[in-house]
Amino acid sequence: MSGDREDTPPIPKPFTASIQATFQQGPASYQLAGYGHAIAPQPDSAEANYSRGSALKEQQRLAEALAAFDRAIALKPDYAEAHNSRGIVLANLDRLDDAVAGFDGAIALKPDYAEAYNNRGIVLQDLKRIGEALANFDKAIALQPGDARAHNNRGVALHDLKRSDDALASHDKAIALKPDYAEAYYNRGIVLQDLKRLDDALADFETAIGLKPNYAPAHNNRGVVLANLNRLDDAIAGFDGAIVLKPDDAEAYNNRGNVLQDLKRFDEALANFDKAIALMPDFAEAYSNQSYCLLKMGRFEQGWRLHEWRKKTARPLGNRSFQQPLWLGAEDVANKTLFVHWEQGLGDTIQFCRYGKLLKARGARVVMSVQEPLYRLLQQMRPDMEVVGHNEVPAEFDYHCPLMSLPLALGTTSQNIPSEKRYILADEQLRRAWDIRLPPQTKPRIGVVWRGSPQHRNDHNRSIDLATLAPLFSADAHWISLQKDLGLGDYALLEEHKIVHYGDELKDFSDTAAVLDLLDLVITVDTSVAHLAGAMGKQVWILLPHKSDWRWLSDRDDSPWYPTARLFRQDMHSWKNLIARVRAALRDFVQI
Repeated sequence: MSGDREDTPPIPKPFTASIQATFQQGPASYQLAGYGHAIAPQPDSAEANYSRGSALKEQQRLAEALAAFDRAIALKPDYAEAHNSRGIVLANLDRLDDAVAGFDGAIALKPDYAEAYNNRGIVLQDLKRIGEALANFDKAIALQPGDARAHNNRGVALHDLKRSDDALASHDKAIALKPDYAEAYYNRGIVLQDLKRLDDALADFETAIGLKPNYAPAHNNRGVVLANLNRLDDAIAGFDGAIVLKPDDAEAYNNRGNVLQDLKRFDEALANFDKAIALMPDFAEAYSNQSYCLLKMGRFEQGWRLHEWRKKTARPLGNRSFQQPLWLGAEDVANKTLFVHWEQGLGDTIQFCRYGKLLKARGARVVMSVQEPLYRLLQQMRPDMEVVGHNEVPAEFDYHCPLMSLPLALGTTSQNIPSEKRYILADEQLRRAWDIRLPPQTKPRIGVVWRGSPQHRNDHNRSIDLATLAPLFSADAHWISLQKDLGLGDYALLEEHKIVHYGDELKDFSDTAAVLDLLDLVITVDTSVAHLAGAMGKQVWILLPHKSDWRWLSDRDDSPWYPTARLFRQDMHSWKNLIARVRAALRDFVQI
């Protein structure tokens, strides 16, 4: 019979979820009533102490339960079940290493003790010893193949090891063995989320809720999937259900805040992040999400300050540490060397490298590390700053600052954004070489990008299919593909619409910049090319999803970061209407 402990979920990232597993106790647990009488005439009975400990554990009287199991073991050292139950109580007390020792004792006494292997696997998983945890679940299954819980827990471990297909198979097995196993449906739903099978994930969360209506995490993660399916109002209802069942669910408030932000209900979003933080004062994800909401509202002073919480999230950003102190603007950096290190994406580096000039104006010697695809291009930032490779660190420096902390350090507000029209230039030699290769300037040259990095967490919203852009290609222009990686159907469409594509010939951003400089217009989704075109002062039309990034602010068609950019925004989640507006705007360039 399963014990009453389930794994405590880790603090999630936005729109992700936690996984749980269940301890197995072995013999049936007992109600406390009656065992006080049983133990009185038999104070030296190991079995009576064990039974009393089991009942106390059921009532979460853990210290008393531990004492009872200790007494049972003292009276009967080879009592394997008592060692196992003692391990469960120690795990619930967060004494994880001691819990492992308890299960070790049970297994030493009873090498075929499947439940103890399963329980030891759960604690090893909590200790992040995932490979060892998996080995224990495998052993439990070898000893007891029909145990659905061990298969479920094996799936949890495999998911942690990013073996999603194998995890899915384990949860399938658990469900086949126990069709009413709500936790297995829940865990399988999480794996399906990772595999981008959102409709299947939603079905599993709804099945889990049907089997266990008070299952708050399933309600929460149902909301997560609905949000990713852009069913935002339904997602809010999912989080509401989780909160009704668990009013102190900080994760659900955080997730609801994210969806309210997507619905542009910003004040309500901020209130939900505040509630999440009140419930969990060190909830880094909630602080970080609140910062993005504030930045999107143009409330930069508060937003940049809270943005520092990104360094403490489950997947921290900009948190490199050095012997030298962090600089966030307080100290005078005149005649000091400041090491600025890159973080996040290529577009972020392009957008914020502009701050090198401001640092130079303060008298600092600036050394900035950048990602390899940008290294050659950004050498032009000399003499304002020295550019080094992505893994390089200066031999000597006085302070360091992550790139995305520079707006905070330099006091950037919505009124003083450094918005120089053109702060990145193309290499003239490369420009001449590409000019010969591009179609002649007998009509406008228009560059196009339709897909960003699949690793970006919002890529399923911001990237589009090339076919979606097809209505634009009737414009009488030379169309130039700036897309690096093509999908399976892209080649045929490029040929059909006579779009020039150079692919791998764009070796790095120096080549991309040279081509961009020769174009009359760039039409792109939110990618690094959008930033580069803006930084070069080129006319760039940026196609934004309804869930757009904070840097594009809200409800405006221009950008204070890039004066030459024009923003086209989805109305809710339709690209069709947006493309129709872009097509109409093209009449200013060419005759359709």
